[in-house]
Amino acid sequence: MEQKNHVYNNVLDLVGNTPLVKLNRITSQFKGDFYAKVEAFNPGQSSKDRIALYIIEQAEKKGILSPGDTIIETTSGNTGFSIAMVSIIKGYECVLAVSSKSSPDKIDMLKTMGAKVYVCPAHVSADDPRSYYEVAKRLHSEMKGSVYINQYFNQLNIDAHYYSTGPEIWKQTEGQITHLVACSGTGGTISGTAKYLKAQNPNIKVIGVDAFGSVIKKYHATREFDEKEIYPYRIEGLGKNLIPAATDFDVIDDFVKVTDEESAHTARELARTEGIFAGYTSGAAMQAIKQLSEAGTFGENDKVVIIFPDHGARYMSKVYSDKWMSDQGFFDSVNGAAAESIQYIK
Repeated sequence: MEQKNHVYNNVLDLVGNTPLVKLNRITSQFKGDFYAKVEAFNPGQSSKDRIALYIIEQAEKKGILSPGDTIIETTSGNTGFSIAMVSIIKGYECVLAVSSKSSPDKIDMLKTMGAKVYVCPAHVSADDPRSYYEVAKRLHSEMKGSVYINQYFNQLNIDAHYYSTGPEIWKQTEGQITHLVACSGTGGTISGTAKYLKAQNPNIKVIGVDAFGSVIKKYHATREFDEKEIYPYRIEGLGKNLIPAATDFDVIDDFVKVTDEESAHTARELARTEGIFAGYTSGAAMQAIKQLSEAGTFGENDKVVIIFPDHGARYMSKVYSDKWMSDQGFFDSVNGAAAESIQYIK
């Protein structure tokens, strides 16, 4: 809620109402108009601020949380930061089980925000006792006065976006949106936003973005979990090796898969062409737009909204590091390093 003279009670008053920004150069060869919902404008620099605040406030209303309690969550980084931020303001302890795939930048941020962090191996099955899902469950069982958010299986994850992101996009596009393109991890963002938008206009097409190495796209098509789809990949906060209950597959029309490499380069391209310094998952969403456009998905009169989930500052040691990109084998004759643009004067 905005206060008089634009003074806010605390940073939590800044959650939501993020801008919709028209994309110009990167989409110049595509049919249709494209708009980015830039979630980096949230105070915690990601869309996860919305669910952290909403879920915690709902828990307070139900008497589940009291000051001094401990909040436990599994996270690839962004949700953890948002929960830590809300916990600071509201007076809770914060314990996070984090995937080792999370960038060092994210893990350092979590520690800086006062959270106790358990880094768990990324490439183990969801039911492995070392997985961040199982570690979070164990910590919850061991800690008195703790509440496990469990964003992957929490209906409130969907509700948070149904009551905020969806209405914002509908209002910002004056109801003219024809397509929503969003990445799917827990599935809360795409599901809640899509549910609201389709209630306004059932003809809006909703397209999810999945990663190679994830089970989500195939499950949407077949409703069967195929563990053969699972293999290690690098993008954080996108795709899953389980089926999150927070994903409403019925409101999603289709999925498209993107590669680690192309998503990384497209994130960099966004910065160079649009001046939007966005995260790895935003690069994945934009890469999906490229692939969909090449497939002839969009028409001249379409108005496409793409959700950019977070800020590029969280990936300085990954997609914005030439060394990391080189170590992954992502540089070639077409996509080279940017090091030559730096000159040191002696």
